[in-house]
Amino acid sequence: MRKWIREIVHALEAGQPVELVSVVASGGSTPRGAGALLAVFADGRTLGTIGGGNVEYEAQQLAKSLLESGGDALRHFRFVQGDAASLGMVCGGDVTVQFQYLPAGNEAATTVLRDLMEATGRNADTWLVRKIQGETVTAMGLADRNGFRHLDAPPELPDLLQNKAVYLDGWFAVPLVKAGRVYIFGGGHVSQALVPAIAAVGFRPVVYDDRPEFADPALFPQAETALCGPFEELSRQITVTPDDYVVIMTRGHQADYEVLSQLLRSGAKYLGCIGSKRKLALCRDRLLEAGFTAEEYQRVHAPIGLAIGAETPGEIAVSVTAELIAVRAGLIK
Repeated sequence: MRKWIREIVHALEAGQPVELVSVVASGGSTPRGAGALLAVFADGRTLGTIGGGNVEYEAQQLAKSLLESGGDALRHFRFVQGDAASLGMVCGGDVTVQFQYLPAGNEAATTVLRDLMEATGRNADTWLVRKIQGETVTAMGLADRNGFRHLDAPPELPDLLQNKAVYLDGWFAVPLVKAGRVYIFGGGHVSQALVPAIAAVGFRPVVYDDRPEFADPALFPQAETALCGPFEELSRQITVTPDDYVVIMTRGHQADYEVLSQLLRSGAKYLGCIGSKRKLALCRDRLLEAGFTAEEYQRVHAPIGLAIGAETPGEIAVSVTAELIAVRAGLIK
């Protein structure tokens, strides 16, 4: 997301307009839902996607035309079940797409987008909020849990800021930055495969290991940071919040126990632990002996990841990433 925003800002500052294409509503079966974003640049480049296929092609063509005329638009695309002639797609759904023209040198838009880019480095939920009147975007700003920014007349809509895109009473809010980090304990082969996988879908990984060679930032270029320290003293460098995810992939059950004994009651959104049934059973028994309850241990996703038959580090990374996505979407707890 940071790269996407940065490219738009760079284009505007370089004197090139950008057409911002957004799915504001969708129904039925569609390639992408509300909140999908695509940027179309004056030089023909595109960044992002609203679902691919012919609907994206048609949107790109319209965006190029709007770049030349300098206009906004609101269009409805329908996918008729079984009618391949419509858009060459038979999804059976429909989408409403907003086209917003961002003029070169537009200081107001650039200010909002610069602020949004900075927000990607902060641990706070942040929404891009726009007012749509007719076919035109008449106001654009940001929102976080503390209120709205860059809007002269912010909306008074308590249901606008949700975990998904919301189009309500002419206001469109998209959650583009989500609070919470993924703390990965252990920097071995599976962690090295997991970090780029979760970073690619918008998570913010932090790696922690007690061995300097496995807490080397060079191993994890997509991570927010890599930390080195004893597993027995996590609080010296880490504070886990209810927005955070905990993934335990240490080299042994002793380290697993040390991490879980400190974080099981942290309130983290997700706790997952990799390992064999025997290793997990040993860890569970030690936690129960230490005074934790069976109900508390039930919060731990063990074995970790969705059951897809994963065996290699890359496959396990896919499995864990899928589970994290499901938790973030509220599909599983």
